[in-house]
Amino acid sequence: MNLDQGGRVQVMYVWIDGTNEGMRCKTMTVETEPTSPSDLPTWHYDGSSCGHADGGDSDVYLKPVAIFRDPFRGDPNKLVLCDTEYYDGKLTHTNKRRRCVAAMEKVKDDHPWFGIEQEYVLLDHEKPLCWPKNGFPGPQGPYYCSVGSGRVFGRPIIEAHYRACLFAKIKIAGTNAEVMPSQWEYQIGPCEGIDIGDHLWMSRFILYRIAEEFGVTVTLDPKPVEGNWNGSGAHCNYSTQRMREDGGIKYIHEAIEKLSKRHKEHIRLYDPNGGKDNERRLTGKHETSSIDNFFSGVAHRGASIRIPRPCSVAGKGYLEDRRPSSNCDPYDVSYAIVRTTIIDDNWVD
Repeated sequence: MNLDQGGRVQVMYVWIDGTNEGMRCKTMTVETEPTSPSDLPTWHYDGSSCGHADGGDSDVYLKPVAIFRDPFRGDPNKLVLCDTEYYDGKLTHTNKRRRCVAAMEKVKDDHPWFGIEQEYVLLDHEKPLCWPKNGFPGPQGPYYCSVGSGRVFGRPIIEAHYRACLFAKIKIAGTNAEVMPSQWEYQIGPCEGIDIGDHLWMSRFILYRIAEEFGVTVTLDPKPVEGNWNGSGAHCNYSTQRMREDGGIKYIHEAIEKLSKRHKEHIRLYDPNGGKDNERRLTGKHETSSIDNFFSGVAHRGASIRIPRPCSVAGKGYLEDRRPSSNCDPYDVSYAIVRTTIIDDNWVD
C-alpha cells in the first residue's frame, strides 16, 4: 500500500541467526530518515529463538552496521544490517564481521577488491522449481544462460531480485541462469574491504524476501540434488591494487602460492560447517576441484584457483577462488583471503 507515513520511517533490522545461514528481521519506527547506521539505536531480540542464547538469558543486542534503501516499502524506509552481541560486548558465535573489519583495516592500503558469484536453487515443495513431480528433467547442457520455456524456470523472481538490489544500492553486477535447471547466479561487486560481506548478506536477505512473495523457497545448499547435477558455489574474485596494475600477474601468482599453503584452513572457513558441506560439492566433478587437493590453472573450471584467460593475456587483473560454498559466510571468506595473501602470518582459525 502506497500510503502517507506522516514523516515517520520504518527501519527493518536484519541479522544472521545461529545457523550462520538463516536471516532474521524485525521493524522499528523512527521519527526521521536515517542516513547512516550511527543514526539508529541499538535494539535487541530473543536470542533463544534464533540459536544465540537460552531462555534464561535471552536478550541479544542488534548493532546497526550497514544501511540500505528498502525496495519493499520504498523511500524513505530502510533496511539495516546488524552485528549481534551480548550485553557484555561478547560477540555471538555467528558474528564474523568484527574480525573481518579488523583485518580489512590492516590491509586497506592494498585496496583489496572482491566480487562474489552467488549461486542458488529455487525450490517448490522440496524439489527444484518446475522439475517433474516424478523423475528428473533432461540432462544438463541446455540450461546455462538459456532462454525459453522448458529451459529457464523462475525468471520473474530473478528479475525482481535484480531490480530490488539496484534500488537498495547494493552493488549487484549481473545475473544469469546456471547449469542445473532452476539454478541461478548473481554477482556482487566489485566491493572493497568489508563491503563485500555487507552487500552479499543483504542481497541474500532481499532474495529470500522476494521469493517469499512468489511462494518459492531459495536454497543455498551446495549440493541440493545428488547425482549428475552441478552443485552451488560462491566463487570469490579477488585482487589487490598491485594485481590490477601493469605486471600484476606476478602478484597474482604470488597470492596463489600463499593460498596453496593454507588450503585446509580455507576449506574450514568456506562453509558454515567447517568443510562438511563442501565435501558433497568439491568432488573434482561438475566444474569443481577436489576438496583434498589444491591446484590452479588458467581458464580451468576444475581448479581450486582459476586465472581468467583475459587476465592471463593482459598480464594483470584478478584471481578466482572457486572453493567457497554457496552458503559460505562472505566475512569468513574475505577475511581468510586477505589474512593469507596480505597479512601473511601463521594464522590458525
